[in-house]
Amino acid sequence: MAVRIASLSQYAEEVVRGLVPASYEPEIVLVPPPPAPDAVREAVSDADLVLADKRHKHRLDRDTLAAMRRCRLIQQPAVGYDAIDHRAAAEMGIPVANAAGYNRDSVADWTVLAILTLIRDAGLADRGMREGEWPMPPPLAGGGGAPAPEGVQRLRRGRELGALTVGIVGLGNIGNAVAGRLRAFGSRLLFADVVPRSAPGATAVALDDLLSGSDVVTVHVPLDHDTRHLIGDDQLARMKPGAILINASRGPVVDEAALVRALDSGHLGGAGLDVFEVEPLAADSPLRAFENVILSPHAAAWTDEAEARLLDVCGANLSRVLRDQEPFNVVNGVTRRR
Repeated sequence: MAVRIASLSQYAEEVVRGLVPASYEPEIVLVPPPPAPDAVREAVSDADLVLADKRHKHRLDRDTLAAMRRCRLIQQPAVGYDAIDHRAAAEMGIPVANAAGYNRDSVADWTVLAILTLIRDAGLADRGMREGEWPMPPPLAGGGGAPAPEGVQRLRRGRELGALTVGIVGLGNIGNAVAGRLRAFGSRLLFADVVPRSAPGATAVALDDLLSGSDVVTVHVPLDHDTRHLIGDDQLARMKPGAILINASRGPVVDEAALVRALDSGHLGGAGLDVFEVEPLAADSPLRAFENVILSPHAAAWTDEAEARLLDVCGANLSRVLRDQEPFNVVNGVTRRR
């Protein structure tokens, strides 16, 4: 009998078909672009396997999960799985797995890129050059030097990454990869995590101590009830004046309104953001106006290598379940359909 696979992601039918051996005679069911809750419910109701939405737009809520009569695995083709009610899935005995680790190197690379761009004012320098200017260096210590001509911005004096303390919030796959890259620069490393972890050259501290002791804070935690607005007004106020915040995890982990306030007041020295509370980012978002903020359209994981690994991970897990083996990367504690 053919295996029915419902795909909520934007993959072409032949890509989804290629995730499992042809001997299973996969029948692929695709859904229209979001929002399409009725189409999603119909597609998953008789599916043996569900490939969830990489974009986190099609949601699998409790009512939709209840209609899934024979699903053996919900495979999320991403690290974040907040569009799936994984707790309800656990109650119903449906395994939910993610693709943990597939994007660790891509996102870690982007994180270092964002830090270096901000501490060297590279974005402002590039924009000024493209506008026909020659952005001027900061004045010499103790004053002196010609004033910048009207309309020409001065760059801020840069910092060496090896001279900075970097705090990593969440030392999972990506956080650990970030730590490895920063060790090569000679940075002092702090980390905070609810799970006992360790990394060479990194010191475990409480979140409050990390915030107050770091020149750069970079966030790498999943989005869940406990991490929504993990970084808000109180946490931002604890950060050093002039410190930099990087978020390449999920947008709602950081309270965006609080971040705007911290930037507007001058308390923060800058921010690097790949994710936002609402995506796409609104055209009138105040974040677009800050010269000391770099923005990326949830693209930190967009590399050829990461996408190839993602399809390999998803295909391997779907095939394991079809062979009656337990899936890996399970996030809700259920390893077989009950």
